[in-house]
Amino acid sequence: MHELIVSPFMGEYVVLRPGSPGGLRISPAKYQEVAAQAGSGGTTPVWLAEAAGKLWGVELAGMPVGRAVLVRVPSSLEFVRATYELNLGCNYDCEHCYLGLKRFEELSWPEREKLLYILRDAGVLWLQLTGGEPMIDKLFPEVYGLGYELGMMLSILSNGSRLANAKILELLTTHRPHDITVSVYGASEASYDGLTRRPGAFKKFVKGVSAAVEAGLPLKFSLIVTNHNAHELEQMEAMAHRWGVPYVSYVNMSPTIYGGAETLPAQSLKHLRARKPFTGCHAGHTFFHVDPFGRASICKIGREPSVPLMAEGVEGLSRLGEIADSLLVRQGGCTGCSLSASCGTCMPLVTLYRKAKSPLSRYCQHREREEVNS
Repeated sequence: MHELIVSPFMGEYVVLRPGSPGGLRISPAKYQEVAAQAGSGGTTPVWLAEAAGKLWGVELAGMPVGRAVLVRVPSSLEFVRATYELNLGCNYDCEHCYLGLKRFEELSWPEREKLLYILRDAGVLWLQLTGGEPMIDKLFPEVYGLGYELGMMLSILSNGSRLANAKILELLTTHRPHDITVSVYGASEASYDGLTRRPGAFKKFVKGVSAAVEAGLPLKFSLIVTNHNAHELEQMEAMAHRWGVPYVSYVNMSPTIYGGAETLPAQSLKHLRARKPFTGCHAGHTFFHVDPFGRASICKIGREPSVPLMAEGVEGLSRLGEIADSLLVRQGGCTGCSLSASCGTCMPLVTLYRKAKSPLSRYCQHREREEVNS
């Protein structure tokens, strides 16, 4: 399996190592040199071997390029990142979960294999695998393995409950991910199991994270702060420090992907955070989301309109930019708001809050106004 990935990236060329931080920008001439050497069975260029040794401590001198380096070819599209929701199913039933109905429905392996090649051909270099809980998906090892083989820098969004599983741990240590973000639901058995509504969940979390830390896997924590566990925020932070895992706090609860309001009571009003002004994003232009049925959308919030990738293939993704531009335009009552330029909520998320009949204070950050037309 390859040690390095040499790939086009946003009009430039980069060298990356799976599972390792850092990277190297290279010139078009050097990219062409590596590609030519790979095509002819030549050895790794001296400059690349020296750079790999300096950056990552990898010895590639004299090694055939075809064994050491995976050279990705340019794409006609400009996408570099994507998320793939393997399955909406989960082994937890968290009261704040934005997925709503967590059904175990997914593509077959031939369809998933086709999907991964579409992502590769679209230029996707960074791919996040998510769910539901991706590691309980029956085809997670196959999806992860092929994504790695195709030269993608893989990230995983997980609850951590399967990290101690021997097969999962072996897969992730032999083919290291770029990072694993683990959601944290409390610092005690009572709060953690209560929020997830699964007895024994906290023990699985501790066991999984302990195994991953011992294996040296690149973990990050997302501390989920709700009404249920807000009193334990400091303890959750202390737990992250003890494990030596970097963390961020996730404090704003969203409606479900169907615009359901059942998640909103989980909001800790004390921790409701004013978002930074939304000035646009790369959704639909350099980034996109794929759901369990192979439907591509601009992101996990703005799910419709979508592109059926199994029917349209990589060509269908060219429509996402236009879809993104239409979804992100302010509409409804927001068009008449004089403060919209400093609003921190994108229009697709506003639409979900409106469907959920949420109080304006949950998503409209201009609290000096008593009312916003909707």
